[in-house]
Amino acid sequence: MKTSIQEKVTIINKLGLHARAAAKFAATAGKYGCKIHIGTSNDEFIDAKSVMSLMLLAASKGTVLYLNIQGSDAEKAYESLKDLVANRFNEKD
Repeated sequence: MKTSIQEKVTIINKLGLHARAAAKFAATAGKYGCKIHIGTSNDEFIDAKSVMSLMLLAASKGTVLYLNIQGSDAEKAYESLKDLVANRFNEKD
């Protein structure tokens, strides 16, 4: 069953989506077979499995990120990514 999810998450960690956080995000996204795209607006998306693309978003604390996830494991991917952001990328803040 193919699923499509469009959701928003807000960056809450102090340093934003810096190199280490972007690497964790991309690694988490890479665990899933679904297509995961992310953007800072609802019309321009990049590949969320690319660390460099994520870093180019320059998402600081408070930035709202739009997720567009499509595939059979989209729900699991969304939950994992949402939890990662909510847990401040497992960093001490």
